[in-house]
Amino acid sequence: MLPNTRAVSINPGLSRRMRALACATSVAALTCATPLLAQDQGNLQNSTTGQPAAPQPAVPATANTTSAAEAGRPQDAATAQDESQGNTAQNDDIVVVGLRGSLQRNLDIKRTSSGVVDVISAEDIGKFPDSNVAASLQRLPGVSIQRSGSRGEPTGITVRGFGGDFNTTLYDGRRISTATGGRQIDFSTVGVDFIGQLSVLKTPDVSLSASSIGATVNIQFPNPFDHPGFRLAATASGSIQDRADKIVPTAGLLISSTTADDRFGILADVIYTRRDTDTNRVYVSGWPGGNYAPCQLTANCTAAQAGSKTIAGWFPQQYGAEQQRVEDERVDARISLQYHPTDALMVTIDNNFSRQTIDQNNYAFGVWFNQGDLRNVTLDANGTAVDFTQAGTPTDFTAALNKQVLQTNQTGLNVKFDATDNLTLEGDAAYAKSWLNPGDIIGSRNGDIGYGGNLGNTLRFQVGGNSKDAFPSISNFGPAGDSARWADQSVIGSHVTVNQTQHNTDELMQFRGNATWKQDNLTLKAGGQYYQDTFNFRNQSTFTNNFWQAYAGYGAPSGRTSGISPLPGDLFQGNVSLNNFIPGFNGSLPPSVFIFDPVAYQNYLTGLGNPSAQNIPGFNYGSVNGFTGTFDEAVDPGSVLRVREKTWSLYFSANFKTEIGGLPFTFNAGIRNEVTNLSSTGQGRQPVRIVTSSADPTLLTVDQYTEIQPVTNTSSYSYLLPSLDAKLELTDNLVLRVDASRTLTRPGLNLLTPVLNVGSGQRVGALTASGGNPNLRPYLADNFDLGAEWYYRRNSYLAVNFFLKNVSNFIIGGVTRQAINGVVDPTTGQPASFAVSQQVNGPDATVRGVELAWQQVFGDSGFGFQANATFVNTNRPYDETNISQTGFAVTGLANSANFVGFYDKSGFQFRAAVNWRDKYLLQFGQNQNTGSFGAEPTFVNQSFQVDLTTSYDISKNFSIFGEALNVNNNQQSTHGRFSNQLLDVFDYGRRYTLGARYRF
Repeated sequence: MLPNTRAVSINPGLSRRMRALACATSVAALTCATPLLAQDQGNLQNSTTGQPAAPQPAVPATANTTSAAEAGRPQDAATAQDESQGNTAQNDDIVVVGLRGSLQRNLDIKRTSSGVVDVISAEDIGKFPDSNVAASLQRLPGVSIQRSGSRGEPTGITVRGFGGDFNTTLYDGRRISTATGGRQIDFSTVGVDFIGQLSVLKTPDVSLSASSIGATVNIQFPNPFDHPGFRLAATASGSIQDRADKIVPTAGLLISSTTADDRFGILADVIYTRRDTDTNRVYVSGWPGGNYAPCQLTANCTAAQAGSKTIAGWFPQQYGAEQQRVEDERVDARISLQYHPTDALMVTIDNNFSRQTIDQNNYAFGVWFNQGDLRNVTLDANGTAVDFTQAGTPTDFTAALNKQVLQTNQTGLNVKFDATDNLTLEGDAAYAKSWLNPGDIIGSRNGDIGYGGNLGNTLRFQVGGNSKDAFPSISNFGPAGDSARWADQSVIGSHVTVNQTQHNTDELMQFRGNATWKQDNLTLKAGGQYYQDTFNFRNQSTFTNNFWQAYAGYGAPSGRTSGISPLPGDLFQGNVSLNNFIPGFNGSLPPSVFIFDPVAYQNYLTGLGNPSAQNIPGFNYGSVNGFTGTFDEAVDPGSVLRVREKTWSLYFSANFKTEIGGLPFTFNAGIRNEVTNLSSTGQGRQPVRIVTSSADPTLLTVDQYTEIQPVTNTSSYSYLLPSLDAKLELTDNLVLRVDASRTLTRPGLNLLTPVLNVGSGQRVGALTASGGNPNLRPYLADNFDLGAEWYYRRNSYLAVNFFLKNVSNFIIGGVTRQAINGVVDPTTGQPASFAVSQQVNGPDATVRGVELAWQQVFGDSGFGFQANATFVNTNRPYDETNISQTGFAVTGLANSANFVGFYDKSGFQFRAAVNWRDKYLLQFGQNQNTGSFGAEPTFVNQSFQVDLTTSYDISKNFSIFGEALNVNNNQQSTHGRFSNQLLDVFDYGRRYTLGARYRF
């Protein structure tokens, strides 16, 4: 037994009534979190029936559902050893640690909860099963993940087909601020090493939250009285991605201590994490829909003939390939102070801090297409342009230094007071603030060079297969079609230079107070919550002041008077070969892309001097005004947004346990009323004039606007959200569940701008504008669950759960073509037609599905597995033949399956995890969203990934571990409306980790 710990056993004969009191509230996932020592009865038999003994409930430990006395009890599952390791308890109770102990605690919580809950708990302090929160969550039934293409890291989750903002993530029962613009958090920003438990509530607890149609995810962090006495955990590892070829460190330290009289405790931890990833990407920025002239299907088509456009189809807006070199660095820290002056009072003060810095160097090429310039067009049966040529196609080589800093800090105070043996009062307050790119950070510095004009080529573009295993091919590339001179530095000149930064803050204040009455088989809870969320949004760039075109044009070799060519040779630092760029994918690319430093490139152009004070050959005097030599960003007035959201909630729940026909029956009923007031303020202006660029015929600039006017909109709404949970124990091991509830999901704060924003930097044939809708209402869902769970032996179970969700007020992002303020398109002489993206509350939809789960441990062999599958569908699937502006479908729905096989015995552990997710509709909208048929969709292709982890306990305090992620080299690919419209394919490779842990 470790020093300064307490061993607690649970009597197998504990009455059902006492078990019910232990986990009687409607949110038993929280009530029963971080259990006391759970016993392994895998080899114990019920003395009366000879069947496996029924599992005993876990002891409640979550801060916002326990009494003050319970919150001061130790919650340490690591104070005794597994019998399989040669240690037997002093009585008939056996305590299991490690992976199997963790799995059993998860089942205890799942079984005793009133609603549908899945849990993942730490195997020990400082030992969580996976290196990423989302990666752990995907092992659960109904949970899938989204990955960052450039990093391959799991960043978000989808639960029962609902992802992103449909899921609420809490830290210890509190909402967390996020400056990303939505409501969901990026799970790659959460340090996982010292997490205590993850709970996924698929049915709501009205005393916690009802603002998630998908699920509520509660991330629980440790407190000092979870592990009384002195505890220390340290971890250190090195990881390497197979293409990055560099070992980078991760290290963490946790120290916790309580006084001898168990009245005061302190816990502090800090984690440093570094991930380096080199990712190869081939991309099409968008497949806009529009109309072709019949003559474009031939080689000879004059401008006059091209005016009659009668054939519907799609074309690639921009095509290219790039290598992304990403450094992801994160610091997480936590401090928790607990004061327990009497058994009836517990005071907890904690602070959570995280700062993630992502530095990304991109090296790419890109070619731009205009639908009206395409010739020799071959359309497939769906209308996709699978073969065409374009005369005069320019070629751009780009380098970008992208930086994103996301920082969050949350401070909370929780007071728990046991007024009587039956009544517990609780007050909780928290303040959190997040920053995206705080201070003077520049989010992206871009250098764009190349050739065009006289050196433009009659490029050929061909689609050669399905997006899951092929990317498009281009031929006849190079200056004037000379492929041997593809990367000839003597003809390459300067083009556009883009700097841009998104600055956001999100400030969140929240208060909660509730009273809980427990007596015999009845638990009553009543209380209220208040949230105030203030979001500020601002974008600044060289688009706003038109400085991006300062040296556009490519220079003299391309026949242009603007642009600098040749560029100094020392700017070029080598190249990235595009040979076998995406292994396993068909398609052909040019030979290489340049490696150059965009900052050095911008410094070179700045060093040419001030074009406003002297004549500088190559400066774009015809289009750029006010430029003094430096590529300063300017704030885009249309991007400025401030949203304040205030929500008041009152809730009441009643939970009781009785018998029906002699069978134990648990019933939980709750109701929550939420009132929300919204205020959003933006800066409105309208375009007055659009002008062409003398440096590049594909570029346009809005150089005049109306005066800026502040615009403020206020709105409010109120909803009553009921919830019912019923659980009937048909036998000692078979549980039947029925659940019904109403939940909501609020629109993303970034969608609530009250103004229409028309950016100054535009492209010929691709005029765009975007607007929000401050009057958006939440999605509403009526949810129904029917499930059965068979706990047929210790650490093993089978479960099936049917669910149905009727969702109304879906928010759809449509794209419409419209004129704005009568402004004229100088390339046509007609009123400019902008593709305007906006959101509205739209149709209803039904989502239905079934979750299957099976967990099996094979006696004392150490072997076992977890397997689950989810099958979902909807009455509103995507209709690819609908080209109206108001096309709609439910996003995120996909069948999925997970399998984890493991061995855990005698200190050695090995896991193999297989995760599969079918193709799904991610969103409406693509990087270039300029089509005539509304917002084009983005689909994610089927994925299949294999991960391996292992560890070995050298002693009871010291262990080593290893991890191999994506061993089958899964690649992430997306496509547009049809499967051959590739949008992205990311090859982010494998990652290997080796490290050690120490616990005391």
